[in-house]
Amino acid sequence: MLSPLDDYPLHQIAEPVRIVGTSDRNFYDRYYFNLHHRDDDLMVTMGLGHYPNLEVADAFVAATRGGSQYVMRSSRELGTDRRDTTVGPISIEVLEGLRSLRVRADPAASGADDAGDAAIDLDVTWTPSIPAFLEARHVNRRGVRLTTDTSRFFQTGFWSGRLRIADETFEVEPQTWWGGRDRSWGIRPVGGPEPAGRQRSDGPGGFLWVYCTMQFEDFSILCILQEDRTGGRSLEQAVRVWPEDSKREPEPLGRVEHTLRFVSGTRRVEGAELTFTPADGRATVVSVEPITASYLSLGTGYGMETDWRHGMYQGPLVTQHHAFDLADAGVQARTRGLIDNLARFEVDGRVGYGLFENALLGPNDRYGF
Repeated sequence: MLSPLDDYPLHQIAEPVRIVGTSDRNFYDRYYFNLHHRDDDLMVTMGLGHYPNLEVADAFVAATRGGSQYVMRSSRELGTDRRDTTVGPISIEVLEGLRSLRVRADPAASGADDAGDAAIDLDVTWTPSIPAFLEARHVNRRGVRLTTDTSRFFQTGFWSGRLRIADETFEVEPQTWWGGRDRSWGIRPVGGPEPAGRQRSDGPGGFLWVYCTMQFEDFSILCILQEDRTGGRSLEQAVRVWPEDSKREPEPLGRVEHTLRFVSGTRRVEGAELTFTPADGRATVVSVEPITASYLSLGTGYGMETDWRHGMYQGPLVTQHHAFDLADAGVQARTRGLIDNLARFEVDGRVGYGLFENALLGPNDRYGF
């Protein structure tokens, strides 16, 4: 069970590094990134994860452009070396921890028969605008069972390099190409479905999720919220984070309130206001205007597709390329679930851009679903 990492003094439990601190099948360790051209209708999301107890690694890149969403995805057996952050044509290289990373999606490296049809070719480097910020611990139970227990940090920042989507090629420059990233690890549902069990009927049900990483010229704002159908909250945080050279500590913004407006007949948010109220009562109001979206339910592993979910075993190495026509009614019906919107944010006369991630599943009393 030994691996090269066992030669480094980084053990956390009395086991080799390949053995994580729980036997829960759902333990995971993931990267997530997004990349956008601020107010243009272009959104790229990327992820790579290890699932040690399932012995699987997988990755995806999803690009939304011109009414289509293109997906490159790959899965392999995890193997012995947890330092290997390459899955087929997709790779992540840590150049300097918490500061600089390189993300690549190279169709020529896929080994897939359809690599010539790949719509995404990517080689970009990440530089942060703020220090990495460790978010509040995320814990959920279903009955007595612990279903979510994760740590996550986030950053906003800038991209440089090159990008091809279909027949368009872009020079990615940090002045206009912004984005966000997070690293999370712990327990959350992954892999194939498990037996339902009695505990799935406990509680009021419903799931409302809002996760925002807003980047402005001189600060960033993080907002997280998880509610059940009655408005009961299991996670809530809002904080302003300043660039490292400002020497300013992160600023808690207080309680989060939301007003979401939906496209008629759908659960797709077309606009929102988020209000943060600290103990002194001086509220901060942020207006949210979604520009375009990456539909994580389409091909990335975040959805409920029966053939591809995070941590699902696909074989020794499998790479696939997909294109989704977002005007197709059948495709639209599959976009329900987690949506990563590129959004324009406005607060106190300042305009910023970044991620407005949301999902509304099951019943919700406030919004009438």
